[in-house]
Amino acid sequence: MADVVGAPHVSTDPDVLAARSVDHTGRYRGRAAALVRPGSPDEVAAVLRVCQEIGAPVTIQGGRTSLVAGTVPQHDDVLLATERLDTIGAVDTVERRVSAGAGVTLAAVQRAAAASGLLFGVDLSARDTATVGGMASTDAGGLHTVRYGNMGAQVLGLDVALPNGELLHRHSPVRADNTGYDLPALFVGAEGTLGVITALDLRLHPIPSHRVAAVCGFTGPAAVIDAARFLRDADGIAALELIDARATALTAEHLGVAAPVAGDWLLLVELAGDHDQTERLAGLLQGLSTAGDPAVGADAATRQRLWRVREALADVLGVFGPPLKFDVSLPLSAVAGFAADATALVQRVAPAALPVLFGHVGEGNLHLNVLRCPPESEAALYEPMMDLIAGCGGNVSSEHGIGSRKRAYLTMSRGPADIAAMRAVKAAFDPAGYLNPAVLFP
Repeated sequence: MADVVGAPHVSTDPDVLAARSVDHTGRYRGRAAALVRPGSPDEVAAVLRVCQEIGAPVTIQGGRTSLVAGTVPQHDDVLLATERLDTIGAVDTVERRVSAGAGVTLAAVQRAAAASGLLFGVDLSARDTATVGGMASTDAGGLHTVRYGNMGAQVLGLDVALPNGELLHRHSPVRADNTGYDLPALFVGAEGTLGVITALDLRLHPIPSHRVAAVCGFTGPAAVIDAARFLRDADGIAALELIDARATALTAEHLGVAAPVAGDWLLLVELAGDHDQTERLAGLLQGLSTAGDPAVGADAATRQRLWRVREALADVLGVFGPPLKFDVSLPLSAVAGFAADATALVQRVAPAALPVLFGHVGEGNLHLNVLRCPPESEAALYEPMMDLIAGCGGNVSSEHGIGSRKRAYLTMSRGPADIAAMRAVKAAFDPAGYLNPAVLFP
């Protein structure tokens, strides 16, 4: 490995490996034999050839923001870190695209786009750490999915180091390209099981000239879900975020970020367009059964204060220790029932725990975080919660992927034929099964 990437970029130091073998929440730990940090696609391919030859399993690591233990090694793995693949190309303002290495952070792409008068369609609270390679591998969503779609909708092309050490270059200067298999779509969402994404061509979008946001309060889940169903298809919708009262109480107590309106449920809505959206938003809000007058932000400073209510959650979730996270996708008709049943389940299994619910309700993508959940209660809670999600007609993952934490529950969202087909694809690319072996498959 030192011959391939240089001795400074290989480590077997136990302390370094221990720090790299724990997940983002601090809840799950694994073990690794070595850390390797290649600096180019050719070096990534060479590392894979070495690992394949010696039979060493490989776990790929980007920003290590996975919330399903997707970057936690389990077999004395070689950790292949993409952080040195951090080059950003010049922004093409005509075609509205930019090339970026897999190790480039989301924040860096956002800055490059903004400097050219454009924006990147995916935004996450982990923007300063999450890398675009990892985001593509999990088909990440985020705060503006309701307008721009998930990560897969932003990928125009990519470079991949295949498990056999070959390099795949799938790029096209045109956007309409249906010549053969859509290979980028195959690697997006594969969670690193088919190859290592080393670089991407990313779609950029015009910056809307006008934005307006509002936070509305509701007394019950049925009213807020009715509002979400009404708003999600509105012209110009840019964001639609749900927050429960327990979440806002935490941000008020620990960060001093209080909810701007009263209500057991909050709904943050943002409209964006090429003309003033204030009157349109006012008209939309008149049709909602809110608990009181909404808080509206038409200027940048006020909008930022309203958004702080939502973004502060990332800073407060760990205040009681590593949270137990459930990322789910539900039909909107099932959200209210799920919220009540999930709370009852948590109270029954772990009475001292605190369930907090928020998320991108426009797509039914919700994040249930269980705070103060002791490790001994996790096993008793996890499977019943997965059963509840499946019983509500939902998927066990929405934007975080399966990782290693949810692979035992893949059958709840995918049938035997689906899984057999995925295994066949995996075997075609990686017959030895050494690439991300702990991820995705039960």
